[in-house]
Amino acid sequence: MAGRYLELMFTPPVHAAQQRYYGRSMVLPPQAERDALTADEIGFIGARDSFYLGSVSPSGWPYIQHRGGAPGFLRVLDPLRLAFADYKGNRQMITTGHLAEDARVSLFLMDYPQRQRLKVLGQARVVDAREDPEALALLAEPALRPQVERLYFIDVVSYDWNCPKYITPRFTREEVAGLTAPLQARIAELEAQLAKASS
Repeated sequence: MAGRYLELMFTPPVHAAQQRYYGRSMVLPPQAERDALTADEIGFIGARDSFYLGSVSPSGWPYIQHRGGAPGFLRVLDPLRLAFADYKGNRQMITTGHLAEDARVSLFLMDYPQRQRLKVLGQARVVDAREDPEALALLAEPALRPQVERLYFIDVVSYDWNCPKYITPRFTREEVAGLTAPLQARIAELEAQLAKASS
């Protein structure tokens, strides 16, 4: 666990809630300004095919959106910086608008089969994809580049891993196919043996 994450999250009302429900609050020593991702976080991020992105409106309302793509579409540029390509969508521009006034974001990354989740706090900025062709080439496959409107760059502030309790295992179609492939092969083998014995 990176200490800066909890330092930012443990506000006075959080300390008061801890005190009320548990009779004490967690006090942390001063932390570094930013926590760099380690090899564990970098590997986990690189294997994800989706994540949730939270931003805050000028009126204080939180907003969460889902982002998905091929595994690794959320790129780790270095241990303190992430980036991803933002494609044409519903034209609401809610997150992009929020970031024009408040750069703070929260990312929530899930691995349902392994019951793991990683939370990342950061400061994001949005760049018009037409203004940075080199970054566009880095963040999007050639066939998809015409659909990219914006590039998101996120300076990592800190991160935190959650416990697996209450995470319901869920599997993608590809994961199910991989898990059942040996069973399918065995069924085919037994059917072939049965057909041969019956002939």
